[in-house]
Amino acid sequence: MPKGGKKGGHKGRMRTYTSPEEIDAQMKAEKERKQQEQEEGEGAAQTDVAEEKVPGSGSDDSDDEGSLKRRGGVEGLIEIENPNRVAQKSKKVTQIELDEPKQLSRREREEIEKQKAKERYMKMHLAGKTDQAKADLARLAIIRKQREDAAKKKGDEKKAKEAGAAAAKGMNSLSLK
Repeated sequence: MPKGGKKGGHKGRMRTYTSPEEIDAQMKAEKERKQQEQEEGEGAAQTDVAEEKVPGSGSDDSDDEGSLKRRGGVEGLIEIENPNRVAQKSKKVTQIELDEPKQLSRREREEIEKQKAKERYMKMHLAGKTDQAKADLARLAIIRKQREDAAKKKGDEKKAKEAGAAAAKGMNSLSLK
């Protein structure tokens, strides 16, 4: 027998499993609780609107109090004065400015410049203004000239062959008579 005795170890109790009826009951209770919170939230929302209309209600201070409550453990008790620590504040939709241009990082800026340079080069290349384009056009002209010469030479050889064949036919016909 392995060290420790039975399977599952010596600590702990027997496992208990939740029955489906208990799960259904818990889910119903959870739904009811959420509905009650929503109903209370709607009533509280109406009172919040009334509070917002009152000037100097100090709604900005409530965000600071909420952040103090969120701190857990010793952090809530000790004041930290770290100049490098940046307090993260969530921005409201009205505070976000979409009009000002986004600051690009160096890599992004360089990548955009590289793409623009490549596009300019391709335009000049298609227009035939770059050295590479001029070399390509000259090479194509040479190849075109070689092909024309080869086609002309082939045509001349074909005509000569046909003329030779016609002359040979003429000789054969004369010799048979």
